Amino acid sequence: MEPKRTSVSFADLTIGQFVERLSSAEPVPGGGAASALAAALGASLVAMVAGLSAGRPKYAVYEETLSRADTTGKQLAAELLQIADKDAEAYAGYAAALKLPRETDEQIEARRVAIRSAARVASDAPWDCVRACLRLAIVAEALAGRSNVNASSDVLVAALLAEAGARGAAENVRINLPSTGDEEYSEAMSRQLDEMLHDISALASQTRETVLSGGLRDPEAEADQEADQEAEADQEADEDPEAEAETDQEAEAE
Repeated sequence: MEPKRTSVSFADLTIGQFVERLSSAEPVPGGGAASALAAALGASLVAMVAGLSAGRPKYAVYEETLSRADTTGKQLAAELLQIADKDAEAYAGYAAALKLPRETDEQIEARRVAIRSAARVASDAPWDCVRACLRLAIVAEALAGRSNVNASSDVLVAALLAEAGARGAAENVRINLPSTGDEEYSEAMSRQLDEMLHDISALASQTRETVLSGGLRDPEAEADQEADQEAEADQEADEDPEAEAETDQEAEAE
């Protein structure tokens, strides 16, 4: 079953219009879209701080970090808005599956299959949001202490929004997992969520510590920059919990 597409992208709404829709009795947008939007705001703050710091002599030694933060922040902001749309569309598809007829054995089976498929799709969007939030937390931590000190609190807010968005999105993944009917997939997904949330929380804590110290840090070492870029690239690459579940099954078989 193809998820129903929303008629208007959330990116095309004013903040007031989005908030009005969120407060309505309609099921979408909901917590998934709200989590993605929160993270998109954090990504925008990263780009803003980079822009407020670039070109200033005091922060010239951080130009590579600032350039990467500006690019990554803008990319993530756009990506997270798309994820908000995807989340709403996926939930609409899941809701439609729940409403399928169940009067005959054939209809009951068709509905069961449709619900399981839709639940997997409904898990994908918030999963993508968690992964994007990890990339956001990585770049925010790198920016802390290497950007305009007058905007240091904005870097911390970005990290906190990354953590909040990730935790909200993770709960939207977890609530859909039982409906997938796939225990191995669900366990693999839960493990990956726990690992990502742990990493994001650690990055947010480090960002807070750096910001509250009030000082500037040394420029990123080349090795650190490469590590951050590799970590971001790993999150951009498709991660497949189903593949992990299959690996686990193969290991048990051995």
